[in-house]
Amino acid sequence: MTESKPSRVIGYWMSEKKSQKLNWTEFGSVCRKYGFDLVKLDLNQPLEGQGPFTVILHKLTDIIALTNQGDPKARVMISHVESYINDHPEVAIIDPLDNVRKLLDRYRYYSIIHNSDLEKADVFMPSFVELTSSDCKENLKTLRLAGVDFPFVCKPSVAHGSSNAHKMAVIFNEKGVKDCRPPCVAQSFINHNAILYKIYLVGDEYFVVDRPSLKNFYPSDRETIFFDSHDVSKADSTSSLSILDPSDKMILPSRPDPAKLQRIVCTLRKELGMSLLGIDVIIENGSGRYGIIDINAYPGYDGYPNFFDSLMNCILETVNHHPCTVYKPDLSSTQFCLPLTKHTAESKNSHIMSPGSGDQDDSGFDTGDSSDEKKKRNLSVGSTTVSRRSITTTSE
Repeated sequence: MTESKPSRVIGYWMSEKKSQKLNWTEFGSVCRKYGFDLVKLDLNQPLEGQGPFTVILHKLTDIIALTNQGDPKARVMISHVESYINDHPEVAIIDPLDNVRKLLDRYRYYSIIHNSDLEKADVFMPSFVELTSSDCKENLKTLRLAGVDFPFVCKPSVAHGSSNAHKMAVIFNEKGVKDCRPPCVAQSFINHNAILYKIYLVGDEYFVVDRPSLKNFYPSDRETIFFDSHDVSKADSTSSLSILDPSDKMILPSRPDPAKLQRIVCTLRKELGMSLLGIDVIIENGSGRYGIIDINAYPGYDGYPNFFDSLMNCILETVNHHPCTVYKPDLSSTQFCLPLTKHTAESKNSHIMSPGSGDQDDSGFDTGDSSDEKKKRNLSVGSTTVSRRSITTTSE
């Protein structure tokens, strides 16, 4: 009699709104084709009685952020997850909680990017500094010492867990420094012709879409502009802040270099130790340098073709390479009816696609995500070629 294989279970947690946006019911069907059960975690109870799990997949950013703010309910929920992880080292995690915590603090992960070796590839993090004082004179001194020029973008230090995490401001002059709301991060604004490139990372694969972004700005006497980054950078945004001035329309935008994008992806996956990321990249007018201006954990993946296949590939790779995994899936088994992507040169230029709808960051707490629901749409390919590619990098 043939011995049955151990059952494999993906324990997951994300907000109900994010589940609906990702059409999570469909992912359950994909999981079954690969021999996995998909079970939602009840974070109000210890996880010990809910398992055993092969892998835990989560969007816990906002709950972690609330824990940092002293929320007692969030603290209990995270303790249940951490206790289970500590007691079961054989369970793989996507993504490790300590690595996710890096992305809760903008200044922290900006510093990680700044200290990486991306500058060798002519990729940079625009000058930035954290402002913690309400004294304008002190803040002006801090800005000068850090080399942050006008105009600059003022962003909340906390990147998740707050409705204000995406409330930002463009400050044009010394008078506008009074509009900073500490704790915040001031980042020099880089003109990039209102085009943002969003890199969606899923394990060893990534996909690039172009988005609207802020138009070109210059030092001036104008008043501070307050905005929500979600309103500006959605694929279907009609914000006036994304409409170039007539004098800037003659500037020809640079086309993204796939090799440089791959360098960014490989470096940041290694530095951050994460598999599910959204990376915001701009190309500076004139110099053509690539700037990284923000990163999101487990983004919405809108417009990413065959996302569930890539996610399952990521899960299988994570389980296979997890050092304490007791059971390794038999990839030769006929139950794996959707083939794994082979990360070879032949696969790197496959699936040329058009941009999808905009991505938003999602809340991980009871209230669901902080973004608007977005309609899926097919757009014709414009001046930018976006494609899914495979990367080779060290597993976490």
